[in-house]
Amino acid sequence: MNTAETLKQIEEKVLAGERVTLAEGVCLDKHADLLTLGRLANVIRERKNGNYAYYNTNIHLNPTNVCVYRCRFCAFRSDLKSEKAYVFTDEMLRERILEARSQGATEIHVVGGLHHQMKFDWYVNIIRVLHETCPEIHIKAWTAVEINWFSFITKQSTEWVLQQMVDAGLGSLPGGGAEIFHPEVRDQICEHKADSENWINCHRTAHRLGLRSNATMLYGHVEQAEHRLDHLCKLRSLQDETHGFQTFIPLAFHPENTGLDQIPKPTGAMDLRMVALSRIMLDNFDHIKAYWIMLGEQIAQVALGFGADDIDGTVVHEIIYHDAGAKTPEGLMVDQIHRLIREAGRVPVERDTLYRRVHRDGAKWTVGDSVMAG
Repeated sequence: MNTAETLKQIEEKVLAGERVTLAEGVCLDKHADLLTLGRLANVIRERKNGNYAYYNTNIHLNPTNVCVYRCRFCAFRSDLKSEKAYVFTDEMLRERILEARSQGATEIHVVGGLHHQMKFDWYVNIIRVLHETCPEIHIKAWTAVEINWFSFITKQSTEWVLQQMVDAGLGSLPGGGAEIFHPEVRDQICEHKADSENWINCHRTAHRLGLRSNATMLYGHVEQAEHRLDHLCKLRSLQDETHGFQTFIPLAFHPENTGLDQIPKPTGAMDLRMVALSRIMLDNFDHIKAYWIMLGEQIAQVALGFGADDIDGTVVHEIIYHDAGAKTPEGLMVDQIHRLIREAGRVPVERDTLYRRVHRDGAKWTVGDSVMAG
């Protein structure tokens, strides 16, 4: 069977609602044209979520940029004695969460460096201070890499670490730190931090404890199609097992100010391909997010027709990708998000972290009872 016939067969499977295999996904990545990928992904997107495009009102917090790891793709980290190094105090934490409340945020997103001089209690205290100050705001915090570090410094299990965080007020986990699971790539870009087995086990444990989480993939650096599809299939397998993932976010690599700055930034065409491929492969994920901070507002807008049904949110105080050269604003107003979504022909729906519809009256809000699962 030639490539054209194979692609036609894969298209028939997608339209029939059948699962695409790893080998078929590699074939799509290498040979399918962009518009065909987008058309197939949009069929799945509209089956699951109709014409809706979700967003949330959120704020970011990176408590420190001091980090024990030296990942080649990261422009955010700092050495302890660097001029750019910083650490948030309790007062600064309260200021940030109170700012979130004043802006009507339903979520605060917390990730940061792994400060080797800070004990585990410092990280737990961050969650406790945020939760006690504004208990109504959902705390999405700590990637699997951070949880793995906490387990290492406490010599306790992942389950124990997560339970301490839940007791302090943790609501869910973000999907960062996944990068690319395959060891051929991981050893090149982040060889010392949590490997794929640890990342997967952390999310499996979180799901068993009743926490929901997100998943990501960092593309556009040294990986190849086989590595990307292996990554997506591993996520799909875990979702079959736990049903705990809410959304998948393909993350475009930003090379500026990193140890891989010789690599060109992914093109808009590649960004759209990755969104579409993700939607096609992850048939058991309800949502695919076009993270406008990384993609730019225009590509994120187009991605709503290439499989994405979520554009993230207001994202106030994002610095990790701006340190890596992102030219997007450090936040968008709700009316700007509505305009982006409506111009793409979609209907904007504000949701909370758990994909419940938000009913809003200015900075005051309530959520509906049901989870929007497509």
